[in-house]
Amino acid sequence: MKTMKRPNILLTGTPGVGKTTLGKELAERTGLCYINVGEVAQEGQLYDGFDEEYQCPVLDEDRVIDELEDRMSEGGVIVDYHGCDFFPERWFDIVFVLRTDNTCLYTRLENRGYTGKKLEDNVQCEIFQTIYEEAMGAYKEEIVHQLPSNEPEDLERNVEQITQWVEQWMKDNN
Repeated sequence: MKTMKRPNILLTGTPGVGKTTLGKELAERTGLCYINVGEVAQEGQLYDGFDEEYQCPVLDEDRVIDELEDRMSEGGVIVDYHGCDFFPERWFDIVFVLRTDNTCLYTRLENRGYTGKKLEDNVQCEIFQTIYEEAMGAYKEEIVHQLPSNEPEDLERNVEQITQWVEQWMKDNN
């Protein structure tokens, strides 16, 4: 029996834009497997030191790639991470960069306990479209899409849009 091919999706964007909320909701609605790279790294201790300035561990990107390779080759995975240029291009059928208004983002990050340089740098990252530009440089332009993520209505619209995309992809590829 031939198994159904399913797409791999990357959800990326500055911390606080809503990747995790969107990813979990999408997994529930589409049956795709949700992977939060930060959680995978934490569980496997896939780190390469500690960043004193930002008070967080430094991801060992090569070990993360090794850890996820088999799951990605099977397909049907939603990957959630705030960086994107170290993942192999072949992994993803589509990339969604979530974007949030910077005043909204500032509040979300503040509520997470971000302060000082970490807070300011993440807001600057959003203002200057750093993650979007990273995605445009790492993947084919036609698979990279920006989605607004400010209001609860945006979440619902994004879930609907991506779910429809998944359904169409499965029709076209099976």
